[in-house]
Amino acid sequence: MTRRLILYSLVVDLLLFQLIGAQEKSPPSVPLQTKAKPEALIVHLQQRIPQLMQDGDVPGLSIALIRDEKLAWHQGFGVKNAETKEPVTDGTVFEAASLSKPVFAYAVLKLVDSGKLDLDKPLNQYLPGNYDVGDDPRLSQITARRVLTHTTGFPNWRPNGSPVLKIFFTPGEKFSYSGEGFVYLAKAVEHLTGESFDLFMKRLVFNPLGMNSSSYVWQEKFERVKAYKHNFIGKPAGLNKVTEANAAASLNTTASDYGKFVAAILKGTGLKKETAKLMLTPQVQVDEGGTNTTNRPVGKLSPYISWGLGWGLQKTDEGISFWHWGDNGNSKAYVVAFEKQKLGVAIFTNGANGLSIIPEIVNNAVGGNHPALDWLHYEPYNSPAKTLLKNIIAQGAEEALREYRQARNGNAVLNENQMNRLGYDLLYGARRVQDAIAVFKLNVEDYPESFNVYDSLGEAYMVNDDKELAIKNYQRSLELNPDNTNGVEMLKKLQAK
Repeated sequence: MTRRLILYSLVVDLLLFQLIGAQEKSPPSVPLQTKAKPEALIVHLQQRIPQLMQDGDVPGLSIALIRDEKLAWHQGFGVKNAETKEPVTDGTVFEAASLSKPVFAYAVLKLVDSGKLDLDKPLNQYLPGNYDVGDDPRLSQITARRVLTHTTGFPNWRPNGSPVLKIFFTPGEKFSYSGEGFVYLAKAVEHLTGESFDLFMKRLVFNPLGMNSSSYVWQEKFERVKAYKHNFIGKPAGLNKVTEANAAASLNTTASDYGKFVAAILKGTGLKKETAKLMLTPQVQVDEGGTNTTNRPVGKLSPYISWGLGWGLQKTDEGISFWHWGDNGNSKAYVVAFEKQKLGVAIFTNGANGLSIIPEIVNNAVGGNHPALDWLHYEPYNSPAKTLLKNIIAQGAEEALREYRQARNGNAVLNENQMNRLGYDLLYGARRVQDAIAVFKLNVEDYPESFNVYDSLGEAYMVNDDKELAIKNYQRSLELNPDNTNGVEMLKKLQAK
């Protein structure tokens, strides 16, 4: 995009943003694509997806379309590696990230059907001992059902390197998304079956469904076929060769393999009828405010979104649809399928910006209403913040922010959090420290009574080895909020030098 077009886009986006408000919304819904001919739909997607990838800075993508309970189409777009330009093909392997969870949940339910596991029996009766929890008696209230519905009381992930896993609330009390729960359940399953996790998944899921390119651990063949991860400015960020299976996040797969899995869920393949129904039956409503309620009370519950056994569920005029998102940082994924209409789509990307374009792809591929996409709060690829970021990357912060100030005409169009995220993208993602400082300084101008804007500016100055200005901004942050523990710690480090 040329500089003039970027500026024009920024001005238009800002004007629209002021008219419609600051909420990040998915594209307006269109009717479900139940009557669209598959051939015409595929041609449309083949034309639209490359343009979205270009606009959203997504290097590579693979998609699987499911119709009438069958894998109807799958195709790769873009490149596996932005430096080598090797193309994505139908056989390219992507990281499923948290799309790993429903696949494991399906395997667990097959164990339930075989009578080897009870959904409501405490997991410490399958895996003796206190796991990593210690002497907290609430461990005995954690069951497979509570893991699959994210009601264990565990955090999403424990602090890095911590041998201790804390239970934050009474299991079953509320929804709070947790990868740790899935890891615990996987350990119990390994002990129960006597198999390694990956062999267990091959026996119960991959082999029966013909998912021949899927694995929770690294395989040598992935060296040739796996897509590289890319950061938000499109630079390759490695292959992430996971050697220890993680039930919550380490699945490597292809779009066609995952499409087969989604088709199996729509058919109820491999499960008793009542078990297949239970998997897609709401078990717990979620908080409208987001996935993490470990450290805060539940707010208003969503009238549309709940959790089944391993799947997110959304209830709209079209009935129940099941969905999940995947976010491993520099790779993103999404899947959604409509139970009654027997159609769905699975999308995998190898870039940090992947979820910014997925709402439009979902809209084009299957249509329908998707409150889950709004609930996730991912920034759209064409939002004012994304447009401003592109402008800064293209011409530097000084000129881009001058144009931004001119376009917004005195109003703080981007809110504090959006501008803060933009600053951190520049500071650590793009390694453009001076540009990040300029963005954080503007945030200070716009929100002079916020302790957090000074904290962020202090951090940027610290990265820039400007000790005096770093100390000055951390001190101001603490004047506004003496309880800012990060500011306290950073000041100690700076003053100790």
